[in-house]
Amino acid sequence: MLLHLLTDINAKAIVLASGSPRRKELLTTLGLNFSVLPSEFDERSLVKSDFATPSDFVQESAKQKATEVAKRDGATGDLFIGADTVVVLGGKILEKPLTDANAKEMLSALSGQSHYVVTGVALLTADGTPLRIFHEKTDVMFAELSEKEIDAYVATGEPRDKAGSYGIQGQGGAFVSSIQGDYANVVGFPVHRFCRELADLSVAGLL
Repeated sequence: MLLHLLTDINAKAIVLASGSPRRKELLTTLGLNFSVLPSEFDERSLVKSDFATPSDFVQESAKQKATEVAKRDGATGDLFIGADTVVVLGGKILEKPLTDANAKEMLSALSGQSHYVVTGVALLTADGTPLRIFHEKTDVMFAELSEKEIDAYVATGEPRDKAGSYGIQGQGGAFVSSIQGDYANVVGFPVHRFCRELADLSVAGLL
């Protein structure tokens, strides 16, 4: 999907506006050449109730993150990539936990329940013009968790920088009984959808 276009795409200056090591790893696996310039935009400055759906929220957050980097003094690039991932349970957005107690609350709520992970992605030009803004959802089913299992997992420290307080690519993956959709999206970036969108932009000569 993207391999035959990599030479042309890698001739462009691509900037990932995220400090997430997971997103960096996923994009590197694709064979993309890019630099990393973490965004300083704080998604907590967005009022969730202002958005009709969690999908709208993450799309706006992704756009703001990419925009902040694209317009930063000294920033150069042809394509800026912003992303934001949240876990949604019963219509409520679960972001990264503020404390270990907060992480335990989230994991207790997720126990034995189905939820979905949604990632918003924004692809912007150097002047901040959006080329593509989209989102991807993945349904996730959690097993029933005991209090001891939750306490032991939180003690590892893994939940602290993860939306919904778990990492499917780490020890938290043991709690997931099934998923429907893109696994990479749960990790933090919808690889398949991103490749489709980037390929379309390249073929259309918009990069």
